[in-house]
Amino acid sequence: MQDAGSVGPESSQNAASFLRRLAGPSIMKAGLAKDQTEINRVIAEASKGSKFYENEKRKDKDLTERITRILKQRDELIREADINKVEHAVDQLLAKMESQRDLTQIIVHVDMDAFYANVELLDNPDLTGKPFAVGHGVVSTASYEARKHGVRSGMAEFVARKLCPELIVVPIHFPRITELSQQVMGIFKRYDPTMQVAGCDEGYLNITQYCEEHLLAADECVQEIRATVFRETNLTVSAGIAPNKMLAKVSSDKNKPNGQFMLEFNSTDIKKFMNDLSIRKIPGVGRVNERLLESMGIKTCGDIFVHRVAISLMDKQFGLHFLLQTYLGIASNVVQPGQREERKSIGAERTFSAIGDKNKILAKLEEVAAELEEDMERTGWTGKTVTLKYKLDTYEVFTRAKSFDRWISTKKEDLFATGKELLMPELPLKIRLIGLRVTKLKDLRLNTDKEPGSIKRFFESAKPPASPSKKRNSEPKIDDEDSEVEPNLTQDGYEDAMPGYHEEIELDIEELRPEDNLPQRGDDSVMAEKLRPPASSSGAKSHKPASSSSTSNSSRPSKPILHVNSDSSSSKPASKSTSTTKPSSKRKRSLTPNSGRNLQTEICPICEKNWETDNRGLNEHIDFCLSKGAIREAQAMASNQTVLSALQPDSVSRGKPNQTGRKAARKR
Repeated sequence: MQDAGSVGPESSQNAASFLRRLAGPSIMKAGLAKDQTEINRVIAEASKGSKFYENEKRKDKDLTERITRILKQRDELIREADINKVEHAVDQLLAKMESQRDLTQIIVHVDMDAFYANVELLDNPDLTGKPFAVGHGVVSTASYEARKHGVRSGMAEFVARKLCPELIVVPIHFPRITELSQQVMGIFKRYDPTMQVAGCDEGYLNITQYCEEHLLAADECVQEIRATVFRETNLTVSAGIAPNKMLAKVSSDKNKPNGQFMLEFNSTDIKKFMNDLSIRKIPGVGRVNERLLESMGIKTCGDIFVHRVAISLMDKQFGLHFLLQTYLGIASNVVQPGQREERKSIGAERTFSAIGDKNKILAKLEEVAAELEEDMERTGWTGKTVTLKYKLDTYEVFTRAKSFDRWISTKKEDLFATGKELLMPELPLKIRLIGLRVTKLKDLRLNTDKEPGSIKRFFESAKPPASPSKKRNSEPKIDDEDSEVEPNLTQDGYEDAMPGYHEEIELDIEELRPEDNLPQRGDDSVMAEKLRPPASSSGAKSHKPASSSSTSNSSRPSKPILHVNSDSSSSKPASKSTSTTKPSSKRKRSLTPNSGRNLQTEICPICEKNWETDNRGLNEHIDFCLSKGAIREAQAMASNQTVLSALQPDSVSRGKPNQTGRKAARKR
């Protein structure tokens, strides 16, 4: 791949895509120039030769190769399909969705304007009218004056200074931000006590009942909310008013900053609004999914209808239900706070300028452990598995985990000691991010023990818990500006990223039959989804020689020492649109002799399946889950699943009814 600054990786189209990728995930932020061509060129020139640049170039090359495979698969499926039947079935599904549209609820998405920056202005008014950014090393938030130059969140500070030489950079004052966040959320809850918090500076409200009780129109109510926030905090907030959460979130960006937008509550206006909307504006569609969809010819939501046949045939890749609901502007209007029992993990991490000194790295780890201790004690959680995460100066991400047969202590010293134990074998390193996360959680606020109110029971030896059922993560969804992992736009993948935004709409069996030549989702798509590695690790090499217990997530490790539990599939029940099959006892395996090993049941934090292993085997398996080797195994398993499905009556493969299955059915 050539440098983007010298024409392009492989073609002018790929060069433009690469430049857009280098610009980062925040190119849709309010206040940025509409034409960012020159800004993207400056970013590319400033980044060229850096480790960040090389890492992004590697990711872009991998994505280009993936797109080539997807387009080839699409062309093959279209050649083999009965286009008229597929189109008819999709149109039936659209009609079914339209008939279930709900316009009865008034949903509001409230979003504080440049929150970190405006909080800083309250205490430092000398910055008024000046371009400044909050956060050293990596920009957390930029003022609107800085955004005019192209500075935005998630951008490296040195790149931001290239775009805006007069940029002022100030540190983040977390206590002040927390104080004002709580004050603002308290105001919102006056209008909806059960509001859904989506971050420290945004959330969703259902004001239907409030408007009815106070005889207010929706726009008048929202105007009152915004005026109250400004009067009590001197901070401005923008808002979107719509019949569901997805439309409200998109609408809140229309009149930023310090504005509001109300979408008319009728089907015609909603579909007109969605028709010309950029696909990137849809919550959860980031850089990767945007480019995948654009390769299919889908740049706006209106293009979804044009390409509905290809989307239907490529359901495993793109998610038919999600995209059709997006085209129609249909999504969930259920607003409620996250349920405590749904939480899967609790963690903390720090991003900073790359450091290689061991003492400085350990000092950062101790800071993270202190923050995690505070969060765990404040929220009342403990767990059994501690995972260390670190990002090298080359932007490669690695994880190491240790699992215990007891509930771990929430004290900083113990968390730090575990993190240090996992980190020391990896040194020397030069890293720019470090984090700790606790999984396999136990709620300390539940008084289920014989001794009511006692928490001592959680720190005694205990048997591994039963496999948890699949639940949505109730942690607030905040944009991870430095993350490359995006969900597939299937129902399962999107629900994990944006809970409750889109809901599966089922059809009667008579409406969609195997004879209609529509593909069906099976275990192969689910397994591939679970084992897909983060794009940031694609093609990367290990930062140091791999040992038996410590391997890079970007190179294929040796097979881990594992026994697959016969009930491992039961830990995540099938979704409405997915069928799962329990692995047979023949799949139980010991990949390496385990005499003398202390094995126990562990849950992998990546694939969330149960494994009978020890700590060393768990770490090897985590790396295996994150490696390309896992993808190859998933593909092999998918191939085996295809062979098995051919033996089932009325199964569908690649859009064609399976004749072998029908003959078997007739014999019976």
